[in-house]
Amino acid sequence: KLCGYLQKLSGKGPLRGFRSRWFVFDHRRCYLYYFKGPQEPLPLGHLDIASACFSYHQPEAGAAAAGDEPAAFEVHSPGGAVTVLKAATRQDTTYWLQELQQKRWEYCNNLDAAKRASRTSPTPSDFSKGLVAKDSPGTILSQNASAERARNILAVETSPTDLVGEQAASQPAPVQASAINFSLKQWSAEIKNSMSSLRKGSNENRKSVFYTTEEWELLDPSPKDLEDSMALEEKRKHLAEGNKGRRLTSSAFPFDFGRIPHKARRPLKDMIGSSKNRNSSDSSPTEWCSGNGNRLVSELQLKYQSQQEELEKLKKDLLSQKELVRLLQQTVRSSQYDKYFASHLCEGVPKDTLELLHQKDDQILGLNNQLEKLNLEKDSLQQEVKNLKCKVGELNERLGMLMETIQAKDEVIMKLSRQLSECEDSTSSPSGAINSPTATCTNKELQELDRLKDNLQGYKTQNKFLNKEILELSALRRNAEAREREWQAKYTSLEAKLCQIESKYLILLQEMKTPVCSEDQSPAREVIAQLLEDALKAEPSEQPEQAFFKPHLVSEYDIYGFQTVPEDDDEEKLVAKSRALDLRSLSLSENREISTGVKWENYLASTMNREMIRCVELKNLIRSGIPHEHRSKVWRWCVNLHVKKFKDSAIPGYFQTLLQKALEKPNPASKQIELDLLRTLPNNKHYSSPTSEGIQKLRNVLLAFSWRNPDIGYCQGLNRLVAIALLYLEQEDAFWCLVTIVEVFMPRDYYTKTLLGSQVDQRVFKDLLSEKLPRLHAHFEQYKVDYTLITFNWFLVVFVDSVVSDILFKIWDSFLYEGPKVIFRFALALFKYKEEEILKLQDSMSIFKYLRYFTRTILDARKLTAIAFGDLNPFPLRQIRNRRAYHLEKVRLELTELEAIREDFLRERETCVEKRDLISDDEEDS
Repeated sequence: KLCGYLQKLSGKGPLRGFRSRWFVFDHRRCYLYYFKGPQEPLPLGHLDIASACFSYHQPEAGAAAAGDEPAAFEVHSPGGAVTVLKAATRQDTTYWLQELQQKRWEYCNNLDAAKRASRTSPTPSDFSKGLVAKDSPGTILSQNASAERARNILAVETSPTDLVGEQAASQPAPVQASAINFSLKQWSAEIKNSMSSLRKGSNENRKSVFYTTEEWELLDPSPKDLEDSMALEEKRKHLAEGNKGRRLTSSAFPFDFGRIPHKARRPLKDMIGSSKNRNSSDSSPTEWCSGNGNRLVSELQLKYQSQQEELEKLKKDLLSQKELVRLLQQTVRSSQYDKYFASHLCEGVPKDTLELLHQKDDQILGLNNQLEKLNLEKDSLQQEVKNLKCKVGELNERLGMLMETIQAKDEVIMKLSRQLSECEDSTSSPSGAINSPTATCTNKELQELDRLKDNLQGYKTQNKFLNKEILELSALRRNAEAREREWQAKYTSLEAKLCQIESKYLILLQEMKTPVCSEDQSPAREVIAQLLEDALKAEPSEQPEQAFFKPHLVSEYDIYGFQTVPEDDDEEKLVAKSRALDLRSLSLSENREISTGVKWENYLASTMNREMIRCVELKNLIRSGIPHEHRSKVWRWCVNLHVKKFKDSAIPGYFQTLLQKALEKPNPASKQIELDLLRTLPNNKHYSSPTSEGIQKLRNVLLAFSWRNPDIGYCQGLNRLVAIALLYLEQEDAFWCLVTIVEVFMPRDYYTKTLLGSQVDQRVFKDLLSEKLPRLHAHFEQYKVDYTLITFNWFLVVFVDSVVSDILFKIWDSFLYEGPKVIFRFALALFKYKEEEILKLQDSMSIFKYLRYFTRTILDARKLTAIAFGDLNPFPLRQIRNRRAYHLEKVRLELTELEAIREDFLRERETCVEKRDLISDDEEDS
């Protein structure tokens, strides 16, 4: 899959620059979508590659000499829009250009009539497993052989780096020149992506609104930083007083901002040190050009120096005053201490104790004095260290200046030495005067030759690419012209057919309005019969060169293998063809702003190096429908998620062991399984005949499950569940899918002989229908319609053979992820979808007849999903569990009563002689 990081030129004015974006190619529509990052659900925009052309320019000579400087390439879209992109390396640039060329070439060559008929229903890809994967047709390319050979000759062999491909999703985004990575043009998508990332709930995925790669936090300042900042502020105040005409642009902050890359926190003080130095150096007085300006500056400097000297004197006086105050305070404390001892402690205290106390007091005072002296020495030493550091910095600066001076002098010496040697050579030999300039010119020419060779190689690569681009564009233009002619011919054919149908339709309307002949001789019957015959007429085989004149709107089988139009009943055939045409029309006219497949591919790319986990984003994606090519992978993950504890406790090769046991030893359920195999899905080509591949797989899974769960063994309905699972899963995964449905999702007695759980769910569904759709429930109650006779099969086989295939598989997507609550949601949604039509029916027979087929008339999967997951909320699972428990007790009591009645009847029958001696009809005849 073509995806990876590219830098896109965007913005206006000072904000214009390259910003890193995650690009994903959508092969269905030949769009190149770009996102803020691999985890974003909504793209910022897209490029239409099918109608675009590419160009790129060689880097300048200076940039090319600097190393592997990537060259920016341009994507020219229809309407004159130009998008400038840049890869991390020149190698990636070449790879992206060639891949985009190849994708455009394949897509445009595949736009024939057959491909256009299936564009909205993508065919299975290598991701698919199961029976559906076998149906992937070969790609039909109408390529020009000579053009293809020329393309291969002009192709440049290259391989991508780690920043291209699905593995790039786990790599950090490349560092970009622009510090701003927020798109103002797509601000709505930015905000939606920010809110969706905040709703994810996991700390590792939370980012700021602007999605910076590093977080910033406010750190507490150290005392030293506070002291430095206060000193700097005081210095700036003095400068402001001395320089009245100048404003300072910097300010002292009492806090440091620290950057946190991943776990380590490092302050920003080191990073902005150079900025502070610049500000402090910039705060020197500005020199004016005029004489008055110079005098004013000198006066301000003198005044500033005098104020600095006066400030130093005041500081020294302040220190001396502080020392005097400290000595006086110490004297006062000692006198107070002596007075306290003399007044309170002298009475009743021995003399030696008083002397000892006086000695200790003197020692304490001495130690305090010594401590203060040491503190003073420490402060002086710290000040001295600061001064030494300043001197070391100044010496380093001087050393750097001296080194630069020495280097400059060395260069001058080398230059003079070369000139001297040239002069000596010129004076020593007359011929040397001719050869020396020649040698110098030769060296320069060699360097220039090497540079020209490098440029020549770059221009050769560029020329190859541009020649290939011109060749492809010419071939694509010819193909487009041929397709336009095909479209024109098809349009003419459709217009002629429409005129014929409209003519017959007008004749029919005229005859119905004002009949000219009697009813028996009326041409209306003939016209209707002719229209029906034309509609049901089989498509004749056509020559390949004439195939585009006839549109193929309805194929014999859909992408799941189900037959679209039955072969037996003409009436049912007409209805099925009408339904298939409606589905085709709906798929062609649906909104295609953002491809669901691109969202899925972007999500799966972000999970390349980590397991998929349950989250709100994944649930919303599954509810919108899993793409055809990813359904196998997601279904398998959902099944493994639910049966992990069963699989961990099972022995290795558990499924094969059960299957071997079932093949060696007959099971009581084997006979019933064999009878139901061909009755499972007769309208699906994978199960239509005994030799179909799906029949053997279906037999193996059902036999293995009958040995795993002998309590159920086999129940009619399990065969349909397995048949749907086998369309996208292999045998073992389909077996575990059946285990998930029967043993994890559904209650224990759902598929037993009594079908106790199924009966309970019908009563729960009645309660929910009366709560969510009270008008419809009252309508059913009014006409005594038992709709559970219809819905019972919905719950037992999860809507198999009840809805159209597109809706069926979207229901199964959500069902395998969320569980049985989805069945209640969609059952209610089906009734709500057709609520108004059902309410118009005014008798029980018409209502029941309508309920038998109305689900097959629902074609809009998007609207049905919106009803199921939007209009019916809230839908708590706790409510279903509580009602299941309530109705389970009631049904068990009823079954107990029925069992008692049955036993009484059998007992009475055994004891009653008259009933026991009844004569059968055969005995009476004999």
